[in-house]
Amino acid sequence: MASVNPFDVSDSEEEAERRPNETVDTERSPSEGAPGPPQGNPFSPPADAEPPTLLLSSNRTSPSGEGMSVSAAATSTMAGGVETRVSVDVIAAQLLRDQYILTALEFHTELLEAGRELPRLRDYFSNPGNFERQSGTPPAKDQVLGPGGPLNRAGSISTLDSLDFARYSDDGNRESDERVAVLEFELRKAKETIQALRANLTQAAESEVASQERKNFKSSPEIQEPIRQLEKRALNFLVNEYLLKNEYKLSSITFSDENDDQDFELWDDVGLNIPKPPDLLQLYRNGGSTLSSPRDKVDVSVGVAFGDLPGNCVVREPQKKPDLSQQQQSEVVQELEYQLNLLNSEKQSLAEQIKKLQSEIQILKKSVSSPPPATVELCSSSSSSKPCSTNPPSVPSLDNGQYLDIRGVSEAGNDLVSTSTQNTSQSQQQTCNRATSQQRVQFDQPNRKLSPAFQQALLSFCRMCSESRLGAEVSRIADSEESVMLMLGRCLPHIVPNVLLAKREELIPLILCTACLHPEPKERDQLLHILFNLIKRPDDEQRQMILTGCVAFARHVGPTRVEAELLPQCWEQINHKYPERRLLVAEACGALAPYLPKEIRSSLVLSMLQQMLAEDKADMVREAVVKSLGIIMGYIDDSDKYAQGFELMLLSLGDPSERVVNAVHQVFIPAFAAWTTELGTLHTALIPSLLARIEKLLTGEHGLDEHKLHVFLSALQSLIPPLFAVVLQNAPFTSRAKPHEDIPAIEVTRFPRPASPLQDMAIIIGNRELLSSLLLLYDHQLEHEGTTGWESLLWVVNQLLPQLIDIVGRINVTSSTCVHEFSRFFWRFCRTFGKIFTNTKVKPQFQEILRLSEENVDASAGNGILTKATVPIYATGVLTCYNQEEDRKLLVGFLEDVMTTLSLSHAPLDSLKASFVELGANPVYHELLLTVLWYGVVHTSALVRCTAARMFELLVKGVNETLVAQRVVPALITLSSDPEISVRIATIPAFGTIMETVTQKELLERVKMQLASFLEDPQYQDQHSLHMEIIRTFGRVGPNAEPRFRDDFVLPHLHKLALANNSQSVESKRIDIAIHLFEAYSALSCCFISEEVIVNHFLPGLRCLHADMEQLSPEHEVILGSMIKECEIKVENRGISDAQGSISIASSLVGEDAKTKFLSKMGQLTTSGAMLANVFQRKK
Repeated sequence: MASVNPFDVSDSEEEAERRPNETVDTERSPSEGAPGPPQGNPFSPPADAEPPTLLLSSNRTSPSGEGMSVSAAATSTMAGGVETRVSVDVIAAQLLRDQYILTALEFHTELLEAGRELPRLRDYFSNPGNFERQSGTPPAKDQVLGPGGPLNRAGSISTLDSLDFARYSDDGNRESDERVAVLEFELRKAKETIQALRANLTQAAESEVASQERKNFKSSPEIQEPIRQLEKRALNFLVNEYLLKNEYKLSSITFSDENDDQDFELWDDVGLNIPKPPDLLQLYRNGGSTLSSPRDKVDVSVGVAFGDLPGNCVVREPQKKPDLSQQQQSEVVQELEYQLNLLNSEKQSLAEQIKKLQSEIQILKKSVSSPPPATVELCSSSSSSKPCSTNPPSVPSLDNGQYLDIRGVSEAGNDLVSTSTQNTSQSQQQTCNRATSQQRVQFDQPNRKLSPAFQQALLSFCRMCSESRLGAEVSRIADSEESVMLMLGRCLPHIVPNVLLAKREELIPLILCTACLHPEPKERDQLLHILFNLIKRPDDEQRQMILTGCVAFARHVGPTRVEAELLPQCWEQINHKYPERRLLVAEACGALAPYLPKEIRSSLVLSMLQQMLAEDKADMVREAVVKSLGIIMGYIDDSDKYAQGFELMLLSLGDPSERVVNAVHQVFIPAFAAWTTELGTLHTALIPSLLARIEKLLTGEHGLDEHKLHVFLSALQSLIPPLFAVVLQNAPFTSRAKPHEDIPAIEVTRFPRPASPLQDMAIIIGNRELLSSLLLLYDHQLEHEGTTGWESLLWVVNQLLPQLIDIVGRINVTSSTCVHEFSRFFWRFCRTFGKIFTNTKVKPQFQEILRLSEENVDASAGNGILTKATVPIYATGVLTCYNQEEDRKLLVGFLEDVMTTLSLSHAPLDSLKASFVELGANPVYHELLLTVLWYGVVHTSALVRCTAARMFELLVKGVNETLVAQRVVPALITLSSDPEISVRIATIPAFGTIMETVTQKELLERVKMQLASFLEDPQYQDQHSLHMEIIRTFGRVGPNAEPRFRDDFVLPHLHKLALANNSQSVESKRIDIAIHLFEAYSALSCCFISEEVIVNHFLPGLRCLHADMEQLSPEHEVILGSMIKECEIKVENRGISDAQGSISIASSLVGEDAKTKFLSKMGQLTTSGAMLANVFQRKK
């Protein structure tokens, strides 16, 4: 082989003949078509160099991916005898071709140290296949420079850095090493073959769609072209990559299993002969638009058309390579079309700006006949006094404003036409628009003769960034309010995600101001969307801040934009997964209600809130919905919506959450009542509707639903203040009411405490002075002038009160809940309407019905009016409204009369008991009730004394021990020595209650002595009813009484009574005593009893009772037998283990569930005794 000059272009004629037609492959700039250096550029080559010689870059390959050496060689050949400068890539190719490996390696190392890595040498030395051949022959050309460029770097087992060169030494046995090298080489060749086959398959698949189908897709653009197999594999790879990056490992595994024909670890397995595309996130952020490389991006405002370039610019368009693939060709076409579209859009934009500037100049010329010198200076360059014009100046200004726009520097180069156009569209337009309001900044101009192009090129070396979004924003300083808004609209979406969640509320003013003033509806919508999604789960303070901003926005923009821009944001989040976001929507509907069009208030917003009230599961959201509904009711003026409002009130009142119901009473009902007051339907429709529903409940077939009754009655109670306001505002004296300073202030206790400010009478009327004036005239009218012509008050007196009293007479007197609810209603009603109204209108109607005589009590049927709930409601709801001396006397007299009448009539005492229970809950009335009972203690009739004794049992539990010792016990001791045995027996339950509730030892001893006298006095030995009452009382109070009293007194006496009952001759009395003893022992079995008491009293008593039950009640006998057996076992076990001194008899049964079942079944013994016996037999 002849020696080869490494600086020669080619070492063979064959290679020169193979490439005669190849041209210079110039390097493409990042802007894809940027002009070359101008003629005047000092860096340009001399004019006599024909053709111009290009210094090829050593650190970049051509766009087609091929090496540069071939083109360089052709260029050198074409140059002939002209002195040339050879590219380093040509030198590297020649060294590799002649197998000067070490020289090439040293050359590669020097290039690396100089920072000029050559791709050819990098690819060669990183491929271990180049160093593992068995012969020293040079590699074939197609292995170095194949049709696809340099060899692809295979997945190597070893590289040049990791090769063990000892493997290739002359000494030692290399057979095994060589075998490994051969296998590795064959593996790589197989992979290369697979890659080549895959590339061929790719090209075939790209063209597999039939021409007829393509015609169909072109003619029908709405029909989507079916996915190709290669596209499917590429998408599969990207989806799997996304799942792995975002920690969806299980989903990735499943996805891989479902696509087991694809290797997701190697992109080349996809089969696409193109570079790997960006990941899914980047594709999504680009909105599906065509992704372009950085060199495809051309800024519209500074783009340069090729026709505008100077004629002396050297531009050589690279010729298309003959082996360029179809995909690359399509990319080039697509790139050129994209640039063409951008340039066309820039042309249109500039034309519009020119027209706008021309029109503004004409306006300025007409308005200003002779502009002042300052204006002329503003609209001209430093060396010219011409006014502003849209035509580019013949000599451009050297003002820094031309080239401090960074985008102009980076894109325009030294193109004078582009610079002038940009200056016209940006700088001159803004300057002329503000010519009369602000002065332009002037800079000192250097006394130099540099060309503008040279200045631009010189300033291009300033390190400024305008390629990025942020760089573009920084380079354009806003100079008007509108441009500031536009800038904020562009920047805020990028700022918000990077602000800490805890501090994002600081952005609310900025977002709102921008949303208010931004000219673009789409940008405003985006900003409001950011506002409502600013915080994932906003707390109370953050929600208040957002709502405050929404209200400020609404005040600023008006109802039309609130409807069009804010309401859609609320609608989007009505079903958000976080309750805090739904709460924000509910609160926003109420806060924005005053600023919405009235049609929207009563339609869309009302429907939104109704949907949330019915469907939302969060209590706090429904609470906010109810409050917002109340606000809507305060602004609604469509009378057709009354029925919908009434249904919403009933729906919200039936809500299971207490906080929602409270919101109804505090906000919704007062607002709804104010609307019905204006409509005139408060007393003609709303209140009658509620009364009708209450009456329907009372006549129901399935019994009274107390919950619904409470719902309706509580609504009526909340309507009392609005009803009284209607009475005042429609009175004959209303026109004479004028607030002045001499009117006395309203007493603090004049009205009940309102549940919310909306139920305050002063707020409903307007102010306290007007209310005070109206109240004075109201009392005077009732007391002296009457109610003639006073329609609203006459409706209350003649229709509302009689209907309420009738309803009260029909409720169940034994229902303490109903009695309490109606008592509170009448109490608030009477306190609101005043004392004069109560004395002259309410009390007479009750007294007319409650005629206190024996004729008014049907003792046989028990359905007289005195036995109904009218008595406790009148006593506790009407007579307790005012607590003066005459009022207390009236209450005492009424209760005494009721007690006397019911006692003498032998009528049920339920109404009297309900009155004592309701009044006894308030300690204020304890003394009064004791006065009533003392009246009964000293009454001449034994029936009345007996009733008084039984009433003490109800009163003892709520009275303090001092009153028990001073007033109750002396009265009971007096009654216990009454001549009538029935009176003495009636005191036993009261004594038992004292033993259950009092802790003073002296009192307990006195009660114990009295009860012992009943049990041990010979005169009571045959008193069957007394023994029955004592046993019943012991069974009731024994489990709660003091253990010492139970062990020392109750259980021993029960033992004696059981033993005495064994010898009872009268069978009916014996069975009565036995049944009561059985119930008492069953209750006491749940207590902790000492072993001594069990052995001495409890077990003997059970055995005596067992003997009675064997003869009288076999079903009871079975249960008693099991109780006795368990007690004996526990006593034996306690003796063996020396356990503690008390046990629970109930715990000896079959667990806690067995005890519960046992006690529940005992109440059914009278009807299912045989069944219970079988149950216990099965348990054995």
